[in-house]
Amino acid sequence: MTTRTSPEHSSTASPLLDLQSLVVAVRRRRRLWCTLALAGFLLGAAVAVLKPPPPTAVATVLVAHAADQPNDPGTLIKTDAALLQTTNIAGAALKALNSPDKPEDFITQYSGAGLTNNLLQITVTAKSDGEATARAKALAEAFVADHVNRIKASADAESKALLDQRDRLTEELAQVNKQIGDAQGGGPKNSANLESLFASRAELTSRITDFGQRAAEAKVGTPRLVAETQIVDAPRAVKQSLPKAAATDAGVGLVLGLVMGIALAAVGAVVADRPVLRREIAAGLGASVLTELPEPPRGPLARFQRRRTKDARARLTTTLARTVRGGDEPVSLLELGSARSTAVIALDLAAALEAEGPVTVVDGLPGQQLAKAPKGGAVTVVRGEQAPGGTGGGPRIGVGSVAPGTAWTDLRHLGTTTVLVVRAGHGSASWLHTVARQLAEQRIAVAGVVLIDPDPRDRTDGTLWDGPAAPPRTDSEPPTRVNGTIPGRTHRRPAWTAPATDDDSDQEAR
Repeated sequence: MTTRTSPEHSSTASPLLDLQSLVVAVRRRRRLWCTLALAGFLLGAAVAVLKPPPPTAVATVLVAHAADQPNDPGTLIKTDAALLQTTNIAGAALKALNSPDKPEDFITQYSGAGLTNNLLQITVTAKSDGEATARAKALAEAFVADHVNRIKASADAESKALLDQRDRLTEELAQVNKQIGDAQGGGPKNSANLESLFASRAELTSRITDFGQRAAEAKVGTPRLVAETQIVDAPRAVKQSLPKAAATDAGVGLVLGLVMGIALAAVGAVVADRPVLRREIAAGLGASVLTELPEPPRGPLARFQRRRTKDARARLTTTLARTVRGGDEPVSLLELGSARSTAVIALDLAAALEAEGPVTVVDGLPGQQLAKAPKGGAVTVVRGEQAPGGTGGGPRIGVGSVAPGTAWTDLRHLGTTTVLVVRAGHGSASWLHTVARQLAEQRIAVAGVVLIDPDPRDRTDGTLWDGPAAPPRTDSEPPTRVNGTIPGRTHRRPAWTAPATDDDSDQEAR
């Protein structure tokens, strides 16, 4: 029978984004992000091999600044690195090399980086190690010459400005001396004017002396700055290691591919909205999860299965066989994304019922999933259009599909009671609701769900409970069981007993 969720459960608002479902969905799509990570790894290694790094040379220059401060955050050396990327310095280096290249093109072939506040590292690429070393040397010398010229020009400009100010004050002093000479022959009435002129002359003399000293000091530190600005590490070619470059590029490609794959898997899981947890699948189909089975292996590995998987299949077969024997109506197995697993379950069930008489398996699956059924014996596999009418002639097992494009009206001919065999993460949430609604309209009772290829870390509950409230009883009245349920409880055991799962068997063993 088809179980339904309780009103309390259906009224509970589902979260906008279930992180547990998202993590499980991403983990289930590990083939995608593992493939992208492997592709990034191989692509990075291929780039390192097919396009190796060009020959490179480096040089280190000690740069002295007049405004050096211990707490400088590195703005001065950043300015020097930016000045290195100018056409003026690039043109001077090319001129020293007698190279016909354009400064604009040469700028793209080198870079500068500040190691400390006063150390500038110059990196140059070229067609060969010798050419890269020569260009690094010419570039370092051009930068040192430009920096020295700027220091000298700054000192000369400052000294000239101070000397010009001194000369202007000297002219004013000459005018003051002339006024003093004219005032001394004018009599006592000019004594007050003479005092102010003498004071002006003393002040002008002091300022002229000060400007002269400052002009002389402006050039005192220039030789030190010029001497300290030099190439401290001669240009040398950088040794390129192909295995190291390949490992580095492959590692970067691996990380980028992995991140991109996980991002795509997460976005795809959110957009597709395909339930992967057993509680979501049970809620979407309105039926409890009876048992879980892994995807059956293909090819030669089909005969090698874990013992727990074989035991779970055996328990499921026993339960299905008991259901078929106890009912008068045919039972069907309807698949959603698990046609091969459904065919295996149907053949196992037919083999279990074969000893009791002829068994008819009605094949309504697309393709040739039941083509490998054993020939002869009491098991007969027929297509849906060849299925015999009525219920005589032994048990009949219908096998069909509820995938998109299913002819819903034909499903009742396969069986009035069905077990859904659903692959986790295959159908969307809206399609699961569609399946449940269509089966209800066709009056097909859903006995339960067999979940194929579930997530091994899923610990959610896939059982739906629904039942009427029990009548009140007195304290002296012992509890009685009605339909397998103790009155007073709002839950009722499903009519179809679910086989034990692997987790249940482990708990019983413990």
